[in-house]
Amino acid sequence: MDDHMILRRLEIQDADRGFMTLLGQLTSAPDVSRGEFEEQYNAREQQACHTLVIEDTKSGQIVGTASLLIERKFIRGCSKAGHIEDVVVDASYRGQQLGRRLIEALVAMARTIGCYKVILDCAKDNADFYTKCSFEEKGVEMAQYLTKSEPWWIASSATGKH
Repeated sequence: MDDHMILRRLEIQDADRGFMTLLGQLTSAPDVSRGEFEEQYNAREQQACHTLVIEDTKSGQIVGTASLLIERKFIRGCSKAGHIEDVVVDASYRGQQLGRRLIEALVAMARTIGCYKVILDCAKDNADFYTKCSFEEKGVEMAQYLTKSEPWWIASSATGKH
């Protein structure tokens, strides 16, 4: 990685360094107010969520990011599993191994935290990249996108599930 690229933890000030714009290259990431960003940042800090960024110090912009969420399990002797999410490198910086650096750093972090595995979901087009980062294809990803803001107890009453 070039000398002007630094890998570090996300900071509140990254709201002003193009962090949300970068996430927009991955998925829907509408603008949020500074207050909303700070509230989300603080909430994630209280949870087991670790977000790394790569900053181009020449431009002052965030050009890569990825997050590691820690799931506390009852299985395997109350172990932990790491989930990698929201991996994106700015389109103009791709091909410089920045994504690999982010993944390697998060896997090392998960190992230090004591996770027994690290998992992620990705688009088929990105599977080769993750294979090069020592991930193996396992199982099938399933998703249910939630759009209703109905309380869970009302929704579960309607389906008969509790």
